[in-house]
Amino acid sequence: MFRMIKILAVALFGQSAFADTVVNVGYLHVEVPRAPTLSNLDPIPENNGLAGAQTGLEDNQTTGKFLGQTYTLKQASVPEGDDPLTTAKDMLAASPFLILDAPADVLLAIADLPEAQEAILFNASSGAVALRDDACRANLLHSLPSDAMRTDALAQTLVQKRWSDLVMIAGTHPADLAYATAIRQSLTKFGLKLSGEKTWDADADMRRSAAQEIPLFTQDFGDYDAMIIVDELHDFGRYVLYNTWQARPLVGSEGLSALTWAPVIEQWGAAQLQSRFEEQHGRDMTPTDYAAWAAMRTLGEAVTRTKASDPTSLRRYVLSDEFELAGFKGRALTYRDWNGQLRQPIAIAHPRALVAQAPLEGFLHQTNELDSLGLDRPESKCEAFQ
Repeated sequence: MFRMIKILAVALFGQSAFADTVVNVGYLHVEVPRAPTLSNLDPIPENNGLAGAQTGLEDNQTTGKFLGQTYTLKQASVPEGDDPLTTAKDMLAASPFLILDAPADVLLAIADLPEAQEAILFNASSGAVALRDDACRANLLHSLPSDAMRTDALAQTLVQKRWSDLVMIAGTHPADLAYATAIRQSLTKFGLKLSGEKTWDADADMRRSAAQEIPLFTQDFGDYDAMIIVDELHDFGRYVLYNTWQARPLVGSEGLSALTWAPVIEQWGAAQLQSRFEEQHGRDMTPTDYAAWAAMRTLGEAVTRTKASDPTSLRRYVLSDEFELAGFKGRALTYRDWNGQLRQPIAIAHPRALVAQAPLEGFLHQTNELDSLGLDRPESKCEAFQ
C-alpha cells in the first residue's frame, strides 16, 4: 500500500520530492496576567494555541511521510516578568519558523530582532489592527483575524438584519477598548451608528443582583434594535443577556457573535477537524488553536507545493496568488500580500448554532469578497510588504 502511494506521489510531485526535508517549527507562548472575572465557567486551557499547533503538526506529518518531509515542533513558555526576547532568540537560532502567542508589543519586539529578519513569524493570538496597519512587519504574518475583520462581519450582519438603531455597553479592559474602537469603525464603514453607549463598571458584581440592576442600568437607552456587548474577557456580558429593560437581541461578545472558530462550525468538513482535535486534546478547539493550526498548515502546504524549506522561498509562495489553504471554512484561505493577513470567512454564531458566515451575500468587492472584512488594500498604511 505504501509503495502504491509513493508511486502516485512521485507522479504528482516528482522524485525530488522524496529528498529528505526537515522543517523545524517553534511555538512560543508569552504568559500575561489574567484579569479577574466574575465567572469561572470559561477557563482558558493551559495548552490554548499549542494544541492547535500540535494538531497541525500531525496533519503535516501525515502528508509529509509520503514526501520525504519531517516536521518537528519545539515549544517554549515565558513566565510573567521574564524577558521573552531571550527565549525568542534561542528559538530563532534553532528554526526560522515561529508561531507566536504573545501580546502585540511583544510580537513587534520579536519581529524587530536582528535574528528574526529572515524568519517567518506567525501571529496566532493578537487581533490588534495596528499590526496589520502602520505597525506591520514584513516577517510577521497573521493567521488570526484582526479585530476589524470580526467587527466588519458583525456590522454586515446588522445591516442584513436591518438592525440600525444600536446601543453599546463596553468594558474597560484593554481588549475591550480595542474591540470597541473596531466596532465604531465598522459601524461607520457600513453606514451604521450608535444612539447610546455606556461603560461597564469594572467593580460591579452582578452574580446575585443582575435581575435588579441590569434593567435599571439599561433603562435610559430607550428603544433600540440591538445591543452590542463589548466584553472580550467574557466577564459581565452573560449577566446582561435576558436582563435588559427592553427585550432586544444582544450581539458582539455575547449573544450573536463574530467568531474565528467555534464548536458549532461543522460544515465544509469542519466536523472532521473538530472531532480529530477533541480526540487528541479532550476539549473544543478555540480561535487561538485554530490560528496556530492554520499557521502550521500554512508551512506544510507551502513546503509540499514548493519542495523548498527555506523561509525566503516559502514566504514568496505564501504571499503569491498560487497559495491556497483548505481551512474548513467553505472557501480557500489566502494571505493578503499587502499586510500578511490570512483572508478567511468569519462565523456569525451563538453558543448553540452557526447562523451565517461573513462576508454575507450582497457585500461585494472588486477583487475578493473576503477583503470586505478588515483593512482593505487602500485603507492599510502598511508599507513593509511593498
